[in-house]
Amino acid sequence: MAMETDNGPETQDVRTRVLDAASRLIIIGGITALTTRAVAAAAGIQAPTLYRLFGDKRGLLNAVAEHGQAAFIADKAAMPPHPDPVQNLANAWDSYVAFGLTNPVAFAIMNEVGALASESPAMLAGLAILRERVERIARAARLRMPVERAVALIHAAGVGTVTTLLAIPAEERDPQLSSVVRDSVIASIVTTSPDQDHADLASLAVGLRAHLDSTKALTPGESLLLSEFLDRLARPGEG
Repeated sequence: MAMETDNGPETQDVRTRVLDAASRLIIIGGITALTTRAVAAAAGIQAPTLYRLFGDKRGLLNAVAEHGQAAFIADKAAMPPHPDPVQNLANAWDSYVAFGLTNPVAFAIMNEVGALASESPAMLAGLAILRERVERIARAARLRMPVERAVALIHAAGVGTVTTLLAIPAEERDPQLSSVVRDSVIASIVTTSPDQDHADLASLAVGLRAHLDSTKALTPGESLLLSEFLDRLARPGEG
């Protein structure tokens, strides 16, 4: 179903009312409480208007998540990266956890159990930022494992940390839990020093693999073959 394309003040006001109403419903009853009838009633509109604006429930959920994530993404884009890629990743972890704790509705939608990640533009935007930060570590030959595995590990640990903390009353949360998990994850994926004389083969392979797309010295076939060799070296003991 086609969505409303009018971006005039009246349409934007209705969109804001709907997003606010949807967020309140999710806070009270979770994502399952977000029904078309409940949202329309809470926003004071008719159901057809809801369909014109968002298409369906998934479109509404995505809009709510993007609405909550917009300021976070804008702040991250405007902030210059830390010169140390590892510290840059640590800073990103802290920001992500803070975002999840202060925006539980957007976090719940972005990480909805059973929903395909490809259906959530908000999640894809966040993963793209995370992947870029991990690739910086790889290009510095400091990553112990392939980029995609590191991204998946960090994402899983981050989601688990925020989910655990959100399930605990704010006054009872362990203030050190996030930093302990963060440091453990980083230690498991990053080499100790970028200048070590005997860098392990896996991190060197991951680093070279991260630079492969930028070289013009190889043919497409040669690049594909080398990438296969490097991927194998990056996963010692797996084949």
